[in-house]
Amino acid sequence: MSEIKNLKPECIWRNFDALTQVPRPSGHLEKVQQFLLNFAKQAGVEAFKDEAQNIIMRKPATPGMENKKTVILQAHMDMVPQKEMSSNHNFETDPIQTYIDGEWVKAKGTTLGADDGLGVAAIMAIMEAKDLKHGPIEALITADEETGMFGANALPSTELKGEILLNLDTEQEGEMIIGSAGGIDITATLNYKEVESEKDDIAVKITVKGLKGGHSGLEIGEGRGNANKMLVRIVREAIADDEAQLACWHGGNMRNAIPFEANAVLTLPKENKEDLLALAADYKEIFNEEYKGIENNIDVTVEDVELPATVVPQEIQDNIVDAIYAAHNGVLRYIPTIPNIVETSSNLAIIDIANGEASIQILARSSSESKKDELATSLESCFNMAGMKVEFGGAYGGWDPNTDSELIKVMRKIYKDLFNEEPTVQVVHAGLECSIILSKYPVLDICSFGPTLLSPHTPNERAFWPSVPKFWALLTKTLEEIPEK
Repeated sequence: MSEIKNLKPECIWRNFDALTQVPRPSGHLEKVQQFLLNFAKQAGVEAFKDEAQNIIMRKPATPGMENKKTVILQAHMDMVPQKEMSSNHNFETDPIQTYIDGEWVKAKGTTLGADDGLGVAAIMAIMEAKDLKHGPIEALITADEETGMFGANALPSTELKGEILLNLDTEQEGEMIIGSAGGIDITATLNYKEVESEKDDIAVKITVKGLKGGHSGLEIGEGRGNANKMLVRIVREAIADDEAQLACWHGGNMRNAIPFEANAVLTLPKENKEDLLALAADYKEIFNEEYKGIENNIDVTVEDVELPATVVPQEIQDNIVDAIYAAHNGVLRYIPTIPNIVETSSNLAIIDIANGEASIQILARSSSESKKDELATSLESCFNMAGMKVEFGGAYGGWDPNTDSELIKVMRKIYKDLFNEEPTVQVVHAGLECSIILSKYPVLDICSFGPTLLSPHTPNERAFWPSVPKFWALLTKTLEEIPEK
């Protein structure tokens, strides 16, 4: 028996434990979809998969509460598949291995999947419960949120009947989110004809590693290092001073995760190797000084590798490296009226250069549509100057806060009565599906909340288990006190 089953409330942790045994990386959801349908059948509630691959469940009101407004409980079924470089974990076949470390639930060498597995587990607990009081309930468990919110984007506009939506995808207990940023995916690509490497050259692989990484919405404002942006400083200088040529580059693997590791293979005359080693050592010291207090153990390594047969042509190489160097990464602006909340940012997330193909993927976010457009155009211009083709995709708008929300007034009172403290009501820079769902169902009154998680989208993702009972108490009491129609 997994030790997390012993945590409270048992109904959430038991279901979360079951969920961790089902592979569910974004883009590979067949197993978890069937798992959820099987669960609903056993729980005796209606369930089906819609045309967008979302799972929808419906549970009738408890006797005497049929006149309550219908509540939609919403979470996403997929998880970010990030792992430590030493891990052999296969996200498409292997279960997540969880363990308890003090007050935290963690996974061994991988993301935990509490984002948004704990939200899904809470929905499962509500659906199977026989002792709760609530009005009519719908559950919307969306597909592929992490890679582009595809399930929400393709959600039919006539499927749901609810008037209130509780999104269970927020990572700080005690916060009630009433607004979020929009985002857009930016992809720059270029095909090139490789040229032969110099036969007397040697080859090395330079790796920047040891970074925290993190969620490119929630943690972009913390100033964490981006491995791609660090590596480009070394690569550009090696090209300029050591006659290096770029053979390949691989950094990052998820648009919405700050890349914590990146590597590039360079060729160069063997007599310049010592200078390159000194360059890497210098940058290791520079990076650790620049990020002191934010990053704890940045490492830059250089290892000998076999000389590749081909490299990137010099002009192409120089243009792409310059564009990577110039591309904005990190916070661009904070909300002028709320200075501690990020308004606009970009994450230079994924770089793949090899075998005659270059691809650079960025996620830009903003709660201002005009600033989001400005940033996207700025990045497009940057990579256009390098001769790359730039395409936009996966755009979604921001969620404008409803400061007159009846739901928030009810939930604030419930929270104060339960815990004798005021909750925080705010907007967040992370992207939530609420904005997309609201565009299809504009009458919805929405709140997003959840238990406390840290470092989602990284192998250091962890859930603060003492926050889960408070999350559960707020959720169940809210369902009980939902206003009547």
